[in-house]
Parts: sequence; C-alpha cells; structure tokens
Amino acid sequence: MMETYGLEKLGIVNPKAVYRNLTPAQLTEAALARGEGKLSNKGALVVTTGKYTGRSPKDKFIVDTPAVHDDIAWGNVNVPIEKAKFDAIKAKVVAYLQNREIFLFDGMAGADPVCTRKFRIVNELASQNLFIRDLLIRPTAEELENYGEPDFTIIAAPGFKCVPEIDGVNSEAAIMIDYEAKLVVICGSQYSGEMKKSVFSVMNYLMPKEGVLPMHCSANMDPETQETAVFFGLSGTGKTTLSADPNRKLIGDDEHGWSERGIFNFEGGCYAKCINLTEENEPEIYNAIKFGSLVENVVMDEETREFDFTDDSLTENTRVGYPVDFISNAQVPGIGGIPKVVIFLTADAFGVLPPIARLDQDAAMYHFVTGFTSKLAGTERGITEPQPTFSTLFGEPFMPMDPSVYANMLGERIQKYNTKVYLVNTGWTGGPYGVGSRMKLKYTRAMVTAALNGSFDNVEYKHDDIFNLDIPQSCPDVPSEIMNPRDTWADKDAYDAQAKKLAKMFQDNFEKKYPNMPENIKAAGPKAE
Repeated sequence: MMETYGLEKLGIVNPKAVYRNLTPAQLTEAALARGEGKLSNKGALVVTTGKYTGRSPKDKFIVDTPAVHDDIAWGNVNVPIEKAKFDAIKAKVVAYLQNREIFLFDGMAGADPVCTRKFRIVNELASQNLFIRDLLIRPTAEELENYGEPDFTIIAAPGFKCVPEIDGVNSEAAIMIDYEAKLVVICGSQYSGEMKKSVFSVMNYLMPKEGVLPMHCSANMDPETQETAVFFGLSGTGKTTLSADPNRKLIGDDEHGWSERGIFNFEGGCYAKCINLTEENEPEIYNAIKFGSLVENVVMDEETREFDFTDDSLTENTRVGYPVDFISNAQVPGIGGIPKVVIFLTADAFGVLPPIARLDQDAAMYHFVTGFTSKLAGTERGITEPQPTFSTLFGEPFMPMDPSVYANMLGERIQKYNTKVYLVNTGWTGGPYGVGSRMKLKYTRAMVTAALNGSFDNVEYKHDDIFNLDIPQSCPDVPSEIMNPRDTWADKDAYDAQAKKLAKMFQDNFEKKYPNMPENIKAAGPKAE
C-alpha cells in the first residue's frame, strides 16, 4: 500500500507515486532522470523555466471571502478572485496531478519557534521540490515524524495551463492565495520564485496579527556583540550582496520578522541573482553554486558545463537557490537581536541621490512607504530612459494589508529602540545611467560598515535641500568627493535639473498613493521647488 501522506484531503486520490522530503541527491537524480535539467561543472542542477523567467504580478490573485475581505488592501496589487473560480481551477489542477509522481516537502517558515508556521509544498517537478527544500526551513527527523497537519499548503503544477476565457484569469499562469482555506495554487509558471513569494505573502498576512512586523529585507549581525542590522531594498539594489558580509553572520537575505524578541528569518535559504556574478565581487554567492543548489536560466557551455554569468539571453533575472548554510558565515538558526541599524537600499539610475544619508524617524517612514528604485533602459520593452519605481514598503507585491499597518509598526519600533536609519544609493554617480558610473561596491560596503560601527555619529553633515536629506561629509575608505552627488557631475546645471525632476516624481507619487499620510511624514520627503 502506497503512503500518500494525506494527499487525498486535497483531492489527489490516485498519484502514481509520492515522495516526501527526499534528500538533495535523490531530488537531483530524479530531476535528471525526468529530463528537467542538467548538471553544471560545479555540481549544481540547472534548469530553464520557459516563458516565465520572473514573477508574474498580473497573474496573482487573492480569493475574496467574507473572513478576509476587510483585512486586504484591494487594488492593482491585491486583485480579488471569486471563490468559485479558484475552486474550479484547483479542481482542474488536482485532476491534472492524478496518476503523476508527486514530490512533497513538509517544511517550516519562521525561525523563531513562537512564530513558526508549517508549510506543505506539493510539487509536480522534482527540481522545484529541490528549490523549496533549499529555501524553506528544513525539519529535523524528529520534527518531520511529529509534523502533523500543515498550517498552509502550496500546490505547484507548472505543467497545467489555464485557459483565460474559461478560467477567468489573465493568462495560462495563475498564482492564487486562499487565506481562509489556507491553500495556495500555482499553475502555468515554472519560475520557482512564485512559491517562495507565496510563502512570504502568507507570512505577511499572518504575522501582523501577532504583533510581528514582516519585512522584505536581508539581515546580518556582529558575531561578537550580536548587534543586528536589516537591509531593505527591491530586486537589484544589493540586498543579498551587502548582507553577505564576510565579517558578519548572515541571518537571511530576503524575508524577516521583527518581534519584541528581535529579528528572525522566515526562510532557510537564499535566492540570489546571478547576472554578472564573479567570485571576486561576491565570493559567498559564487561558492554557494554547488551540488544541492538549483540554478535557473543561467546559460552554460554544453561541452564544459561552465556558466556564462554575463549571458542574459534567457533573462537578466538569472537566479540560484541554495540553503543558507551554504554561506560559510550563516547564522543558524536565523535569529538575531533588535536591529540597531536599518538601511534602505535604492539603485538611483538618475545619478542624483547621495551614496548615503541619515534619516530621522519621519524621513524613515517617508522612504519606507515610498520604496524608491529605478528600472533601467533595456530591461523591459519600451523603456528608453531610467524609470522610477515606487514599491510601497520595498515589497508592495507581497503585502496584502494596508501599507499603514506595516509602516506604523516600523515607526513604533524605530522610536522604541532608538534604531538608526540610513538611505544608501547603490546606483549611479557622476551622471545618470549611460553617462555616470555605478557606485563602486567597495565604497558602498565601506559606508555600510561605517553606519554599523557608529563612524557617522560624530562627523560633519550637510543638508541637501532638494532631497531633504542629511549627508555625512566623510567616511573611512571612501573618497570625500563622492559623498555629495552634485560634486561628481561635470555639468552642475544638468544635475540640478535631474535632481528636481526626480524630486517631483517623489512628490507626485506620494500625493497620489498616500493622500492620508500624516503631514509630518509628507514634509520629510524631497522638495522639487
């Protein structure tokens, strides 16, 4: 008699085989045997994910039920789907999975035992099961034995394609969360980040109800003093890179909670970008690509099986998923103290924001809800110059509740714990994208180090009137001439025009999205005039 581990409760009554919590070796073997991917010369499993090489925000839905209706900030990001439509698609996905091999992973999210949630992932693909095994917290043998019922279940069946005209969705892919039924259904997309971010979206709904602030951030800590820092930032701003500091313990690279006990990682792994990856610049990530990790959409030589990390022909969003303990200085379990420093990362392609600035509490709240970075020319069709992206809380797509819920929680914590907050620009200096140059990583690391060790506590500051920011005038191991961005531009008039243009974008975005935000927070932002 085949063990089904209760799959029939989901309606999967006739699986061909069920494999639960296989080892990386077993999952890699299964994926290779099933033709899902290939091995690289570094031993990593390499897959391509087809037409979906990134998250598909227009295909994401939340099931609108009376129990959750008033909790959700409905709009362009949190889009409702009727319960009947969700149930109909789920029934088709379940029917699709009959007579197929099923790969189960029973894991956890939330390293703080008080906040841990059990997630069951039901996979059609062995390679995706390896990914989620890498990314979630892996149970011990004893925890698995006593696992019981999961708190949430995710079904991922990329081989099932929706028919928009029949199923009432936007494309062949659908990512749907039913908070009341405690069920997520992902179909039509093989991009593994959809599973990871679905777990995050669930935690972002559950944790505030327990007084825990969920955050789209990385976190690390001093190995001696346990002093903890968090790094907020959108994709491409350096969250993973800057938190993987060889002199500090990595708590996690993407998703955390802040409780009265301190910081804790939601995950047990990392999902790092690989584009232009080098051992010299990012040794921790480079060396984590080995047997047991899953690499997505990185081109490799068919003969030598060597990666070409500069090749973006499949996507610029090339990725690797690996367990956090593949990083030599990982903090396991992923628990730290109350953050002494919060850093907001932005990649300003306009080249006008300072490389680092100090924020008071009102300015911190302003920049937290604003969540600014830039989309670059060439990354999407039709973008010919840098476009500002304002993603509320540095993670708008994953925050189901009203932004004020999360923003107020951060503000209370900054005040209560006297946490220092800095805005760090990892983008351009000396001119905009295409004219200036990207901020050197070694300078950004030096500025982050200075923020963490208190070097900015007693230096001279200069107020920037346009961006309403206080800029430190010196930093160890950083040339003083790059501290004020206007000084790095040859054409000062061009800088002034570009700075006012971006400041106006900040103002317009804030007025449109947050008309009811308190005046003191609104006043802490940029001033175009």
